[in-house]
Amino acid sequence: MRGVNRVTLIGNLGKDPDVQLLEGNIAVAKFPLATTETFKDRSGKLVSQTEWHTVVLWRGLAELAQKYLHKSSLVYIEGRLRTRSWDDKDGNRKFATEIVGDNLIMLDKRNDFPNAGNAEGEQGPETGSDAPADVPPDDLQF
Repeated sequence: MRGVNRVTLIGNLGKDPDVQLLEGNIAVAKFPLATTETFKDRSGKLVSQTEWHTVVLWRGLAELAQKYLHKSSLVYIEGRLRTRSWDDKDGNRKFATEIVGDNLIMLDKRNDFPNAGNAEGEQGPETGSDAPADVPPDDLQF
């Protein structure tokens, strides 16, 4: 049987995306994403628990993130887990687990995108990985 490596997150960016261009003009964006769960403890008190994830987007999604996302943007991310390892300057083995995004949907209100649309009523950007840039984002449906 084949394995499944799938992650679905809805959360807020912890800071503006850090976008770099690699060899061959390949864009890569990286940013922290906070997901918060709220529940009642045994005494009935409301408790919030925030988990931080590192999200990595490549090529067109990275360019989209650079253009439209900012600290606190609300996004839906689909992707897969990837763990990297390296040796630091002291020779210690370090590990990082990241979410490599395959799909991105911006959930902020359309007027939260200052560069999206124009006076003629055009809508904001499409956020799917393969869609043209002039198609408005679909509403997230469950």
